[in-house]
This record gives sequence, C-alpha cells and structure tokens, in this order.
Amino acid sequence: MKVRIKFSKEGPIKFIGHLDVMRYFQKAIRRADIDIAYTTGFSPHQIMSFASPLSVGHESIGEYFDVELHSIVSEEDMKNRLNSVMVEGIQILDVAVLDDKEGNAMASVSACDYLVSFSDKVMLPEDWKDRLYAFYQQESIPVIKKTKKGEKELNLKEGIYRMEIRDEQVYMLLDAGSGSNIKPGFVLETFFDSLAIELPAFPFRIKRIDTYKRNEENRLVPLIARA
Repeated sequence: MKVRIKFSKEGPIKFIGHLDVMRYFQKAIRRADIDIAYTTGFSPHQIMSFASPLSVGHESIGEYFDVELHSIVSEEDMKNRLNSVMVEGIQILDVAVLDDKEGNAMASVSACDYLVSFSDKVMLPEDWKDRLYAFYQQESIPVIKKTKKGEKELNLKEGIYRMEIRDEQVYMLLDAGSGSNIKPGFVLETFFDSLAIELPAFPFRIKRIDTYKRNEENRLVPLIARA
C-alpha cells in the first residue's frame, strides 16, 4: 500500500540539504519499526518518493513524501511512531493511506505557497508595498530564467498564481510543476531588479506553507486533502 506523510522542517535543521533529509528518514523509518517495502535486486532500498525538494535555508510546514508499506496498524499509530524518533525541528504532521489511483508525490505537485520576510539589511522603499502590488498587477513580467539546459525566456506573471502582503511579509502561491517551477526568491529578486535596488547576501527568510496538486475539478488542493 502507498502512504503519504506530511512533515515540517523548522529551525536550524533548515540548513540540512534534501539528500541528507532523505537519508535521515530512511534511518528514522527503520528506528520506528515501520513495515516499509524494499526494491528487489542486489542493492535493495526503501521505496520512497519526496514531493518537491526544499531549498537549503528555507523552513516549511508543508513537506511530503510517499512510502510503500507491507502493512500498517493505523495512520495515527504510524504518525506517533515516527514522531517518537524525530529530531528537533522535524515533526510529522499527517499520515494518509492513498487510493491506488493516486499518483506519486513528486509527479503530483502543481504549486507551492510561501511566506517571505525580509532581512534587516534589505533597504525597503517607504512605498514598497504599493510598488510590489503594481509589479504583480502587470499583464506580463518577461524574465530570463537559468535552467540546467541554459537560459529560458518566460513570462513570470503566469507562474504567480497569487500574491498578497501580510503585515510586513509577502505571501505567494507559485507554479511548482516539474517544467515550470518558480522560486519565491527569484520573484522578489526580479521585483527588486525592476527598482534598481541591489540586494545584500541572504536577503529573504522563506517558509513554505504547503504543497498542492490539482484535483479532478482542476482546483489546487494540498497533497493530503482531508474532507
């Protein structure tokens, strides 16, 4: 059976990279005595698929991965077992047994939302909120995005599904599809470039809020969508 796990990653552990997080969960699942399935062959490994790698230095309360299990007592039991072996900064938030027709976590991701705050070193204009709204309300935001295959010209506006200012923070719901993944830092860097403002090192503090898929009605819902 396939099971989806939602977890948070906050505090100093945000500086641990994705591959190390994967290795950590492999060990944690063994410690928690979860009846996980393994691949066959000379070098068997746990059948596990993460949804969307989180950038180093970002926090999150909406991370997901799938595992294949031989058996499970209950979703709540699995959640409690895993939380009993979690390190500080990682917490299991939800566990859900998936329907057989559900796609894997990585292939299902369509969008992610984020809350971004600014470093004290960022020199914000007094009217930055008005300017950010004006930036977002443009019909087109042409940019050059660097990819593994080189540079690609795109309309950034198409990848920004929603943008709001919440007190002194910026909320963004962004395209996170495999071929069109938009990072919140890239959006804000483009905004500050448009103002000719040079940013210091590490200008943003970024937290992912959740990760979304599209349901049968083509609406964005969390990867674990409780009725």
